[in-house]
Amino acid sequence: MLTTAEAKPDTSHLGFTSVPHPAPTSAEVREKVLAAPGFGTNFSDHMISIDWAEDLGWHNATLGPRGPIALDPAAAVLHYAQEIFEGLKAYKTEDGGIALFRPEANAARFNASARRLAMPELPEAVFVDAVRQLVLADRDWLPGGEGASLYLRPFMIATEAFLGVRPAKAYKFLVIASPAGNYFKSGAPAVSIWISDYTRAAPGGTGAAKCGGNYAASLVPTAEAFARGHDQVLFLDAAEHKWVEELGGMNLYFVFADGTLLTPALTGTILPGITRDSLLALARDEGLAVREDRYSIDQWRDDAASGRLVEVFACGTAAVVTPVGKVCGAEGEFLVGAGGPGQVTQRLKERLVAIQRGQAPDPHGWMTRLA
Repeated sequence: MLTTAEAKPDTSHLGFTSVPHPAPTSAEVREKVLAAPGFGTNFSDHMISIDWAEDLGWHNATLGPRGPIALDPAAAVLHYAQEIFEGLKAYKTEDGGIALFRPEANAARFNASARRLAMPELPEAVFVDAVRQLVLADRDWLPGGEGASLYLRPFMIATEAFLGVRPAKAYKFLVIASPAGNYFKSGAPAVSIWISDYTRAAPGGTGAAKCGGNYAASLVPTAEAFARGHDQVLFLDAAEHKWVEELGGMNLYFVFADGTLLTPALTGTILPGITRDSLLALARDEGLAVREDRYSIDQWRDDAASGRLVEVFACGTAAVVTPVGKVCGAEGEFLVGAGGPGQVTQRLKERLVAIQRGQAPDPHGWMTRLA
């Protein structure tokens, strides 16, 4: 079952201040939202805010009402896109508690993104405690039911009013929360993906950082995939346009008939997904052979046709584990296996979800119990 260790890092040096909410959402309205939360469209009552200045460091840490952010029109984020974010979830557990999944890993990746975008690093203990405080303040916003969670969005923006190409000297870190249901709404047993002619990231770029610019660049190809009737877009490498990298917001896994799992290697152009890393560990726990290597779209097509490739799934915080059934592109389309979820995909998903929900042992110590 879940560990019972409390996540209470010392943030007294920041002087966290709690500001009462003058008009929190009524229980009636909140319950209506939680009955059908969707994804990313509804938000809880509170937010975390911490400021950074070159001469003060991190300061003015506040838990208060969620509301608009005041920005100068010359704020650096609006002109030079110094912005990073994370995504993680809080879950209701089997025994009625609340837990976070691997928040320390999100904190570490957040700081890796900060380094790449020339932004200040936030102490990992502060990151985790900020998330903890928001979840506990808005615990009534945590939906129940299969696939439901409280999605947490920590992010940092450059706030200095300055028009010049250099790292800003002022930043704001915030955390907001959104009750979430299933990410995909099609209801299909497996998703269909479109092979894009666009490129997500290039060597030496920001592909391994979780910054908004990467996602902005994916919007046109994603819209193209949706317009063609698909659920997601597949990006290939920038140099040769043949090596599989990732989907618009998820990593990929390939399952072969001999039981081998393959996921594209982290080369600096692929986001190092925390769900991806967790599935590597779970697969190895089961004794499966796992490889991190390059895999071409032509090989994918050939292996699917020959039957050597039997399953493909995408993974990420929002969608967790999602089978891929059909791949389409300018050169035609092909199915993976029978076009639906496979046994390995389902087994790994069930193992991961059982740990997140407190329904199974947590051998890697991934869950942080909050209540």
